[in-house]
Amino acid sequence: MIYQTTLQTKVGLLILKSTETHIIQIDWSKTIYTDKKHSPLPTVLQNAIQQLEDYFSGSRKIFNLPLKPQGTPFQQSVWKELMSIPYNKTISYSELAIKINNPKAARAVGSANGKNAISIVIPCHRVIAADGTLGGYAGGIDRKAFLLQHEKST
Repeated sequence: MIYQTTLQTKVGLLILKSTETHIIQIDWSKTIYTDKKHSPLPTVLQNAIQQLEDYFSGSRKIFNLPLKPQGTPFQQSVWKELMSIPYNKTISYSELAIKINNPKAARAVGSANGKNAISIVIPCHRVIAADGTLGGYAGGIDRKAFLLQHEKST
C-alpha cells in the first residue's frame, strides 16, 4: 500500500509518498493532497514530515529515514553517492562521476540526478556544474538556489 500527503515549505509544496516502512518519494508538487483513506499516516511518513520541517527551520542537517528509491543500478549508485555529500557542500557532476568510478559519465550522472524521486533527503541539489553555475534541478533553479542558500545560512 502506498501512502501520500503534502507538506507546505518555505519554497513550495512537497508531495511525500511511502510504503508502511519506507519513503519512496519526496518531490515538488502543485497540488495539495492528503491521504484521507489511510489515516493516520504511517510513522515513516510522519517522521519524514517532522524531519523536513526541522530541515527548513535550520535545526536538521542529516536525515534519518528509511528510503527505497526505485531506479536502475547506475541511478542507485549515483543516489547512494549523493547521500555522502555533506550539508552545505557542493560537488560537480564530473566529480560525482569520478566518485562512482565512472569518470566519463558526467552527463549520465546529471540524468540520474534529474530522476531522483526523493528530493532534499537524497541531496541532488548539492550537485552543480564544473564552472560553479547551478546547472539543472527538477524542482527548478530557484528552488535549488534557495536550498543551497538555506544550507549556507544555517
